[in-house]
Amino acid sequence: MTIAVIDYGMGNLHSVAKALEHVTHEHVMITRDPRVIAGATRLVLPGQGAIRDCMGELERTELKGLVQELLVAQSKPLLGICVGQQMLMDESEENGGTACLGFLSGKVRYFGQNLLDENDERLKVPHMGWNQVSQRQHHPLWEGIEDGTRFYFVHSYYVDSQHDGHVFGTTAYAGVEAHVATGRDAVFAVQFHPEKSANNGLRLLENFVNWAP
Repeated sequence: MTIAVIDYGMGNLHSVAKALEHVTHEHVMITRDPRVIAGATRLVLPGQGAIRDCMGELERTELKGLVQELLVAQSKPLLGICVGQQMLMDESEENGGTACLGFLSGKVRYFGQNLLDENDERLKVPHMGWNQVSQRQHHPLWEGIEDGTRFYFVHSYYVDSQHDGHVFGTTAYAGVEAHVATGRDAVFAVQFHPEKSANNGLRLLENFVNWAP
């Protein structure tokens, strides 16, 4: 039984792996070996930085095709984290427009510049820090996590899903409702960092380890 944290050169690999090791006795491996990834029981797709770089590294390491095949096959649970969530969409506005994996319908959009809150105070982009997540619909990964729980975010771009049925959690920031938990079938993905979100983040990872879609 192996949980493969996909190593294509981008993302909080060791922090994610350590957090997973904290909640499971299963073997957690950071790997870019296609055989190990294909043979794993669960997959984690992390991501950090510019999405063009993430997609470029996924291609350079020759893992893009494998990840797409595994997404289509739906043969094992996959958790996307941060840019790993954004990569599942059709495209991103970042870097002048970047094609993504196209597993979920929708676009990744920029929060914008010179933003103000309801008190006319300047909002920072990237959106960084703790924010509440509203659970749009039930999902096994929300088990034991209260609606409105705060998770830790670091992002300037957000997912805008075209399919309401794929949205499991939202966060309000900069006058928009960001779709910060999305998925379908055996795939669940979050914009926030569960590995940095204390006990509730660990609970979500534990729920992922125990999830049987």
